[in-house]
Amino acid sequence: MTLLHDHDKDAATPVPHKGAAVFSRIRPVDRLALSVWAGAWAGVMFFVAVIPRVLPTIYDGRSYLERWAQWDAVRFINLATYGYDGVPGQPDPGWPAFFPGYPLLLHALGMVIPDLRIGGLLLSDYRLIGLAVSLVAGAIAMVALARLGEREGGAGAGRRTVIALLAGPPAVFLFAGYSEAVFLALALPAWLLARQGRWAAAALLATPASGVRITGLFLALALIVEFWAGEHGRRAVGWRPAAWLALPFTPLLAYSCYQWTRTGDWLAWQHAQEAGWDRHLVWPWESFMTTWRAAFQTDYEFTLAFRIEMFAALVGVLLCGYLLVRRCWPELTYVGLQLAALLLSSYYLSVGRAMLLWWPLWIALGRLGARRPALYAAIVAASVPFAVLMLLTFTSGGWAG
Repeated sequence: MTLLHDHDKDAATPVPHKGAAVFSRIRPVDRLALSVWAGAWAGVMFFVAVIPRVLPTIYDGRSYLERWAQWDAVRFINLATYGYDGVPGQPDPGWPAFFPGYPLLLHALGMVIPDLRIGGLLLSDYRLIGLAVSLVAGAIAMVALARLGEREGGAGAGRRTVIALLAGPPAVFLFAGYSEAVFLALALPAWLLARQGRWAAAALLATPASGVRITGLFLALALIVEFWAGEHGRRAVGWRPAAWLALPFTPLLAYSCYQWTRTGDWLAWQHAQEAGWDRHLVWPWESFMTTWRAAFQTDYEFTLAFRIEMFAALVGVLLCGYLLVRRCWPELTYVGLQLAALLLSSYYLSVGRAMLLWWPLWIALGRLGARRPALYAAIVAASVPFAVLMLLTFTSGGWAG
């Protein structure tokens, strides 16, 4: 593959029109990633539209947008509408647990999109805006993931990486009005730029990512490790770009300051986790046993969800072991710190959803596809039914992570 900035070639060929130059930067792997994403998105949207005809009882006559407005999607909409004071007359101590980046994006788009109805849909409806944001953000994320997979795993790995992710059980949260797609649309290009030694651009993209999810903290720390140990880090570019790496921490500081002005609490985010979900720091065996009992010693509506959480935790531990053996220190920092925070909580919650953000996992599967294509195909085939189950669970109002 030729480099984008091949100076000898540039000297021998005329400079194309600006529009043509931009178009020429689109690579075959980009088009493939966009095609896979477009097909998956259209298929999922159509599936959710028609499945109530097959399973009318579990959908209870809810409209299409109501099927997507579940759990945290509703919280994000309420934050975009009312801010951190919450819905009037419905006090909720858990509001500060949600970072402001995604609700602010919904609110800003709601302000500029006209209140027009097309086919019965109100264009400024936050539920519709959330789906549209995820569509665009998901496309950006898939292109970046494909490029990263190609860079890390060689030809063909980018395509396989994208397919593995979209066939994964947590993929439903890429399509829904959740913050995962927006985070990945910022974090994946940031990581790709860092791997190329473009530290200022990487930091500028990682900064808004830190305002979208607490995961941005782990990304910021992983960027520091990448700068320290990576091929295009301090040894290649010197120490001068290091100052940029402080930038991704500023949204975290700004959000803490904002919540302090509201509540007088610098740790409002953490205390909201405790007040809203009874999540606090415990020994890992305590968290494991609490989740084990919920998954295998009880039988109620969240039993399956807790089993999925335990499986996801096992995948995370195996992934960390894989990254440790390969000495992928930046990726281990990113995944390992997330996993530690999740496994030291009172019980496992949203570990399965966090898998969506572990791009080293999906790249590892993409690389596996080159060496063991039959095993890769079997993993993807086995994953698809669980992805459908998660999609059905979420859009029918069940807890999916």
